[in-house]
Amino acid sequence: MSQLMKSVSGIRGIVGETFTPELIIRVASAFSRYTKKGTIVIGRDTRPTGETISKMLESALVYSGCNVINIGIVPTPTTELMVKELKADGGIMISASHNPVEWNAFKLINRTGTFLNAKEIQKFFELMEKDSSYVLWNKFGKTSFNDSSFAVHIKKVLKAVNADVIQKKKYKVVLDSVNGAGSEITQALLSELNCEVVPLYCDINSTFPRGAEPTPENLKVLARTVKKYSADVGFAQDPDADRLAVVDENGKPIGEENTLALVTEHLLSKKKGKVVINLSTTKAIEDIAVKYGSVAKRTKVGEINVTEEMRKSSARIGGEGNGGVISPQINMGRDSLAGIGYILEMMAENRKTVSDLVKSIPQYVMKKGKIDLKKGKDNSQILKDISGQFGNEKISSIDGLRIDFKNHPEFKGGWVHLRPSNTEPVFRIISEGINENQAAAIYHYFAGLF
Repeated sequence: MSQLMKSVSGIRGIVGETFTPELIIRVASAFSRYTKKGTIVIGRDTRPTGETISKMLESALVYSGCNVINIGIVPTPTTELMVKELKADGGIMISASHNPVEWNAFKLINRTGTFLNAKEIQKFFELMEKDSSYVLWNKFGKTSFNDSSFAVHIKKVLKAVNADVIQKKKYKVVLDSVNGAGSEITQALLSELNCEVVPLYCDINSTFPRGAEPTPENLKVLARTVKKYSADVGFAQDPDADRLAVVDENGKPIGEENTLALVTEHLLSKKKGKVVINLSTTKAIEDIAVKYGSVAKRTKVGEINVTEEMRKSSARIGGEGNGGVISPQINMGRDSLAGIGYILEMMAENRKTVSDLVKSIPQYVMKKGKIDLKKGKDNSQILKDISGQFGNEKISSIDGLRIDFKNHPEFKGGWVHLRPSNTEPVFRIISEGINENQAAAIYHYFAGLF
């Protein structure tokens, strides 16, 4: 039996194992209590289990006294925006994001249009432990469908970028939406920006044709298609379209980390401001921030952790190195449409290709991996022992263990982050170095300790 994952990233599991009808009812009852029987927005991605789960969740919420506004198949950031737009009391996005197709999940959104923070999610989990409660037949909530979400989201992006300069370029764009929630809305945005769109995997009635994560190894067809059509750029999303990866005009994936790096360089070059990223994000962001007289504040992994710090800091830009761009001007959540708008604007205003733009930002090499959590093994003690071993380096323990190497003869200039995953029953290892050999050496050293 798989494990049910519960964290600030929501509740996720394999459908039919840990993600069950009983779970749906418990979540609905708890969220009804949490929002005081308020109005709830429901969105979902294109997973084959999504429609059934959405119908059951909607019914359970109505039975619990909530009004429900269903917005159908939409990206996670669109659901976040619509909670605010419709002045709802909360929202639930049905999507397991980058997890494989057999998984599904509930991402819980508060009235401000952001995920529940650590304190809020803990309160919600406590409510889940209580017996489900329902209302009498004459106290049922009402259901409705709202089809304005695409227009609302696209208008936000168009307002934030210089649409005129992009439209004049008439870029040719290949779009790989993994047949997910970004398939239709992203094509609509690109059409508004006068781009010629070559759709690749944009059929919302099909299942995922590649790995759900928009990592380089999953973008080989996109890379070939960009070259085949002599496109200016290729964009790739994950199933709920909160993450963005980019393929340059030569058909080369630039790496998820460089999505946020490019956007940060672009926005800070136009207006100085604070930057917020998580512990697993590339060092290039820090270098770019320093270049423009700013600093990059780091947080625990998890979108809401970045978002909360961005609000406190009144940050100009922030996000996560997995291709998650958070622009307060558009949306206080990771948003691939925002990333697309800014990168096209950067290309148009600088009159440069993607490959040339990548050359203008600091270059590091990152290696990511994960290992299964072993039963009976005290991973916290392992991290404690590692921390003691590298006591003369810069160490952060706010989320697992991150070590920035300042003195190590072989690892100097690089870093490693070791942490249990919020979304899978695994331990994540991320290393970054000044070249491929250093990144690999750091990674393999620490992987060998588990």
